[in-house]
Amino acid sequence: MKLSNIQHKADLLVLSATPGGIMTAIAAARMGRKVHLAEYHAHPGGMTSSGLGKSDIENRNAIAGLFQEFIDRVKSHYLLQYGPDSIQVDQCKDGYYYEPSVAEKVFTDMMAEEASIQVFYKYAIQNVNYREGKIESVDFLNRNTGDFETFIADAFADASYEGDLYALAGESFRLGREGKEDFGESLAGHIFYDYHRHRILEGSTGKGDHRIPAYTYRLCLTDDPSNGVALEHPPSDYQRETFLPYLDDLKEGRLGPPAVFKEGHGYYPDHFNTLLRAFSFTEIPNRKFDVNINPRPLAFPFPEENYTYPTADWQERERVAERHRNLCLGLLYFVQNDEAVPEAHRKMAGKYFLPKDEFTDNGHFPWQLYVREARRLHGQYTLTENDVSGSGIDERNTIFEDSIISGEFPIDSFPLSREVNTNKIALEGYIGMREIKPYQVPLRIMLPQFIENLIVPVAASTSHIAYSTIRMEPLWMGMGQAAGLAAHLVLESKERFHNMNVAKLQRLLLEQGQVIAYFDDLKKDDPAWEAIQYWACRGFFKQYHCRPKDLCLVSVAHRWLEIFDSSIHQIPDSIPSEEQAIETKIDNSSSEELGIAPFLDSIEKMSPEFRERLIKDPSWLYEERGHDQMIMHGEVCMALYRLVRS
Repeated sequence: MKLSNIQHKADLLVLSATPGGIMTAIAAARMGRKVHLAEYHAHPGGMTSSGLGKSDIENRNAIAGLFQEFIDRVKSHYLLQYGPDSIQVDQCKDGYYYEPSVAEKVFTDMMAEEASIQVFYKYAIQNVNYREGKIESVDFLNRNTGDFETFIADAFADASYEGDLYALAGESFRLGREGKEDFGESLAGHIFYDYHRHRILEGSTGKGDHRIPAYTYRLCLTDDPSNGVALEHPPSDYQRETFLPYLDDLKEGRLGPPAVFKEGHGYYPDHFNTLLRAFSFTEIPNRKFDVNINPRPLAFPFPEENYTYPTADWQERERVAERHRNLCLGLLYFVQNDEAVPEAHRKMAGKYFLPKDEFTDNGHFPWQLYVREARRLHGQYTLTENDVSGSGIDERNTIFEDSIISGEFPIDSFPLSREVNTNKIALEGYIGMREIKPYQVPLRIMLPQFIENLIVPVAASTSHIAYSTIRMEPLWMGMGQAAGLAAHLVLESKERFHNMNVAKLQRLLLEQGQVIAYFDDLKKDDPAWEAIQYWACRGFFKQYHCRPKDLCLVSVAHRWLEIFDSSIHQIPDSIPSEEQAIETKIDNSSSEELGIAPFLDSIEKMSPEFRERLIKDPSWLYEERGHDQMIMHGEVCMALYRLVRS
């Protein structure tokens, strides 16, 4: 490699302007950090601005923070552009659905508002320079000029879909899928899965292998001829034989409606039982559609086309991307033109075009390949199916003290091979929308084992099964927000990521509106919103209901005070040195309700100073009242949160 004579210096270097990378940069910049963001493509936003026109989120209350700001700005765009009573505002569904160009504009505007962010487009990572467990600089090829340039920083974030930065630095990673014996996951390894009845089918071996989920492109199409570019010719490598098996899917009923209809899952009733069901259409504003490639037909041609991609150089990656582009366009051309396709289906398909006003510098075709999974970091902790898919109806999934966001999307893996089960139900590896309860994402899955000044908010440390739920852009935006704030804190303290103050990071996230512990019954306007989530990460609540205004039982308060005592003794200088271990007047076996006065007496046994703080400022109570009254769940949490914050 030619030596670089061009250098750039910043506090934080972020690789890749994916949604996770953008939010990493914004979060750090808003804390006063100088950030450089290097992107391979000519555009920001990854999949979100390259065809993925709807936010993959099932429970809107589970993820907030900077993702919510993005959604709010999308909605504001349509309100300002078209007015509150417009069809565009209705179709944007509160900002969760959007045109690719609108998503790119919102991302661009958000970054432009932060003067300390500088974005470098069309930069390909080449080499990582590190010493004694720390990255010192990263070399890039400037694809605009052909020059090699060096980026120097104190902290680094790998927000690429491929995990290129940490791999070049020699950090360990996983590629492919684990077998059942690795983590005891029920869905691990080679699997045939009935997505209608959500059960594992005969022929599944559970063995791990090198396979990864199929890639596609997420198309944007329009039914507006005045804004449409017709697909007049097939791709150069088009072979109709590739797509003829879709006729068998049609004949055998695999292009019909789903067993359960859910809005937003790409179920477009007009296309049921037609060849158009080779795609999954979702309406977005301005007569456009977010178009996925339906993985349920057995003719789905994309599995096995991507096996070389994750560890390949960019020349090979471009070849793989071109092959996927041609498969997508070839399928569209086939459905619109092939004489074997029923005429009514061809006529219906012929109403859709590539939009003139999208991807104008790329032939109106998305520029980002949908890399659903590539490398996965082998980090400080590995998130697995067992962490995200608990067995209890209301029992929380794994509780993590270092939780930085909630995840909520179903387990959803595209097919990994072209194998078909004996009953011809599904392609091997396809696990379609296996529902789970919201789960917590620990900071440790973003932290490498060895490199001290690197954080990974996208290609993080999970099993293949867990990655198939964590791989959603809203969640990655939240992980990026946490990564940017974490970078700020380690730069401020001059600590490494592994030793950072997690409690301080969580408090910053909560102050910025992020959800780190989801509850079914906790509203954003509840004064205890931050406090309950903070203590939920430390084991206060075992279920998804916190009942913030229920009266607190004596036995519950006793357990919580023990956790609180343990927590504050882990925070340097948080309590006077003469404090002794917890003493309490509370009978830990009592099922009686706890009064405010006995609660304050228990606090006094721990620290008279603590008690004085709570009496002096009683805003931790939902409403100020006499100490002879009973105390509520939310009030206990607010009081103890007040003490750790102070």
